[in-house]
Amino acid sequence: MKMFLALGLAAHVAAAPTTEVAAADSVEHDGISRGRELFPLYSIGTKCARLCNSRDRAIKEITSVKPMMSVCDANDAKGPVKALEMLALNDDLNTVVQSDSMCTRRHAMARAAGLAAGLALSQVSSPGFAAETKMVKMGSDSGQLVFVPDEVKICKGDTVTWTNNKGGPHNVVFDEDAIPSGVSVDAISMDGQLGEEGETFSKKFDTAGKYAYFCEPHRGAGMNAELIVE
Repeated sequence: MKMFLALGLAAHVAAAPTTEVAAADSVEHDGISRGRELFPLYSIGTKCARLCNSRDRAIKEITSVKPMMSVCDANDAKGPVKALEMLALNDDLNTVVQSDSMCTRRHAMARAAGLAAGLALSQVSSPGFAAETKMVKMGSDSGQLVFVPDEVKICKGDTVTWTNNKGGPHNVVFDEDAIPSGVSVDAISMDGQLGEEGETFSKKFDTAGKYAYFCEPHRGAGMNAELIVE
């Protein structure tokens, strides 16, 4: 009888760990089967996982420029970050990912980078904050009578700077029949010509549309170009 009880107790003790492991596995699998989040999405101000990683990858692919800080880095920011600025930052990052407009994405990226750097919301919301300047050469490096590039796309509020490169003198004259309605051709065209290499002419464009222009001395040689403002 004693031997029978001892064997039964030993069998019970040996089986106990197996039962506990099975129970633990059951809890684990049961948790997964109920849709437990392996990578939960946290709110602004906390560390995030899959959402922020996906967003950062999308931003990099779309703009080829990584913002100075993303929502995922909010906890690492130096100094306090106001709630409205964090909301604006989040909205701008969403815009960068979702918008089909190059200018809208670019402006949102610039604002997001500014907010991440600690600038005030009023600063990054100013009309000229995200403005850029595009450069156009007048005459190629090899002396061809062309604009380089001969097609430029910019956003409203951007500036174009033409530089006298080779084969001058050159100028920039817009075709009054090929510019947006309401734009004065005299206001955007050059008065004179650029004779010295390195001289520049700059003009800011605030009206969307297509602009055709040419170099007056070399128009017959095909020195024409187009500007697209979005």
